Amino acid sequence: MSTPVRIDFVSDVSCPWCAVGLKSLQQAIDRVGDAVDVELHFQPFELNPRMPPEGEDSDEHLALKYGASAEQLAQNREVLRQRGAALGFEFNRRSRVYNTFDAHRLLHWAGTLGRSQELALKQALLRAYFTDDLDVSSHEVLADAAATAGLDRDEALQVLGSDRHADDVRAREQLYQQRGISAVPSVIINDRHLIQGGQPVELFEQALRQIAAEGPANG
Repeated sequence: MSTPVRIDFVSDVSCPWCAVGLKSLQQAIDRVGDAVDVELHFQPFELNPRMPPEGEDSDEHLALKYGASAEQLAQNREVLRQRGAALGFEFNRRSRVYNTFDAHRLLHWAGTLGRSQELALKQALLRAYFTDDLDVSSHEVLADAAATAGLDRDEALQVLGSDRHADDVRAREQLYQQRGISAVPSVIINDRHLIQGGQPVELFEQALRQIAAEGPANG
């Protein structure tokens, strides 16, 4: 009998380690198989909530934010490229950093349709940004990602053209900030166990097996 497990994956679509962490988590879930019945929820976190509509040059933004040199940025990109490749995710050069609030609104909408729809959209958005270097603040790009995920493109545009789910996203962002989440990815299992960062598959697998062995959570 499978142990039901709820996972809240707090992340941003412009966070490269979130892409790594999600691929690792998914592979860990596959490895554990029938031992757990995972209900995966994506929760919003904006790395750059004040990012202007036009975005910023990626290297300039990262150099200013982290004080990194061009050589350090290149090394970091190569580390990410290798980690991604090992997990089956393709990282390419990102030209700009964008505001992601509308992407989170669209993800919330997808979540109202179902867990599989939300996951498919999350994957499409990560590929759009990190693999294809697309502007994930653009409504057209976001709607294309929705269509790629098997969702209704026209309905996605209607959501984006309104303020639907804006309050929901802000409320969830505030909730997790109040819970002390200040870095992503943050993977919260059954509201009790916290795993942060783009961890290896083996670490997620070990955590899931241990939680499965404990049995269903009480309360």
